[in-house]
Amino acid sequence: MSDLRDLYQQTILDHTRKPRNKHEMSDATATADGHNPLCGDKIKLFLKVSNGIIEDISFTGNGCAISTASASMMTEALKGKSLAEVQALFERFHTMLTSPMDRDPDIEVLDKLAVFSGVREFPVRVKCATLPWHTLQAAIKHEHRPVSTE
Repeated sequence: MSDLRDLYQQTILDHTRKPRNKHEMSDATATADGHNPLCGDKIKLFLKVSNGIIEDISFTGNGCAISTASASMMTEALKGKSLAEVQALFERFHTMLTSPMDRDPDIEVLDKLAVFSGVREFPVRVKCATLPWHTLQAAIKHEHRPVSTE
């Protein structure tokens, strides 16, 4: 568990300092906005979907280290995935963050995203980690109302 906690801290810091895919996308086929009023996180997600595959994904916005790292790692994990694979990954990620602490994350499916299992120790931060993912769901469904964690 200590190794996972160390990896969690290193990974979060790396993706916070150097977020991947943090830019606007002019040719996005879908966008969505998300907001976590409790922490002040704001995100705009851009998707380029073709034939049911996420060809490209990016984000802009400002947030805490956890929401920024979650958005960064999510964009890396989802490029090239089908919408069905994306939905399955969303469900696994959400389940991991809302499951009891004694339940090990599904590392085989979640891969690097499993480092977020440490967020369960801080329930108020679960909303920070899931905001990009809920915003993704809104973009896929072409919802025009901003996502809020409240």
